Amino acid sequence: MLEESARLIAQRVGDDARVLDVGGGARPFSRADCVLDAIAYESRGELGYNGDPAQERFDAASWVQRDICDREPWPFADREFDFAVCSHTLEDVRDPVYVAAELQRVAAAGYIEVPAVREELTYGIQGPWVGWGHHRWLVFVGESGLEFVFKHHVVNRPDSHLPAGSQVGVPEAERVQTLWWHGGFQARERLIWTAAELDELLRRLAAPQAGAPAGGPAPAGWRGRIARLARR
Repeated sequence: MLEESARLIAQRVGDDARVLDVGGGARPFSRADCVLDAIAYESRGELGYNGDPAQERFDAASWVQRDICDREPWPFADREFDFAVCSHTLEDVRDPVYVAAELQRVAAAGYIEVPAVREELTYGIQGPWVGWGHHRWLVFVGESGLEFVFKHHVVNRPDSHLPAGSQVGVPEAERVQTLWWHGGFQARERLIWTAAELDELLRRLAAPQAGAPAGGPAPAGWRGRIARLARR
């Protein structure tokens, strides 16, 4: 989660508010009163913390370990929480639309953070492939909510992604998308019916942007791409 977002949540959410962190087990939000995640409480914080780990408000008793996509209602009452955080989770899970629905059922408001689409379509972000290997979705954040497009393997074609280095120098806040919601938001999957439609979408998304760092033509072979990324 962006540090600025964590700071704003602390400002906007009162000390007596009930806060839920959904999918934050590997990097839990210290301010959360309850965490819902597939990993165990004992394995929390493998990727660090959002906030000070010494100030955890949750504990083993308020840590709920379960599959958040199992189509069984989460074990919370309607609007049990004043605020829910879901940071860098929806792009990972098999049913983000269901997760979004449950978020709105159990919380009155919340904050969602996902990777920017151009981040997800950049070669070499994580390894010799496009974007993050464990992400299932390209997520589009608009004024009304979220739209999910399946991250098809064809993004690895040369003309369907951005070259290595394209995100170097891009501010952290522009490498993610955020949604602050109150009361509710829309969430849906965009279905791509034809290869031509998918090709056109990826062509537009992978097009150079004015003012963006120039990745330039990618060297032949992934080792050359990663080497160039490391030199920047």
